[in-house]
Amino acid sequence: MKKRSIHYYMRMLHRYVGYFVLGFTLIYSISGIILVYRDTDFLKRETTVERKLPVNLDEAALGSELHMRGFKIIKTEGDLHYFANGTYNKATGVANYKIKALPTILSKMNSVHKSVSQNPSHLFTTIFGILLLFLAVSSLWMFKPKAKIFKKGMIVAGSGVVIAIALLLI
Repeated sequence: MKKRSIHYYMRMLHRYVGYFVLGFTLIYSISGIILVYRDTDFLKRETTVERKLPVNLDEAALGSELHMRGFKIIKTEGDLHYFANGTYNKATGVANYKIKALPTILSKMNSVHKSVSQNPSHLFTTIFGILLLFLAVSSLWMFKPKAKIFKKGMIVAGSGVVIAIALLLI
């Protein structure tokens, strides 16, 4: 039986891991592109919300209840407080406002992308990161070091590292 080289096994592992992470990669790439534009209304839908809150909330408490950053009351007319995108009636406790949010599927994709250690999906995101690291490192074993294509690949890889470092320093 012919002895297989490390290059053979690395190519095989690289191929199957690559197929395995294809779905994860699609989700992460789409959500990453969407996250770049999170400060705009790109793909967001406007929804009108009516919530019953405690009565007589002050500005800080109202902003906290509504989970709005930089909350500020613009004007007050009687019991009605006006704020960006809505109103709050301090006598009845009813708040009417508009929010802009991504469709549910895109919102879920972004939550996976922004996962934290308390999130149940953190294990999957950690494994995905490890698998991507494996794909990057195992690509170095795809070809024998003396091969012309390996040397060209190292130049391209070096260029990628230099560009990545430059982007980090900007």
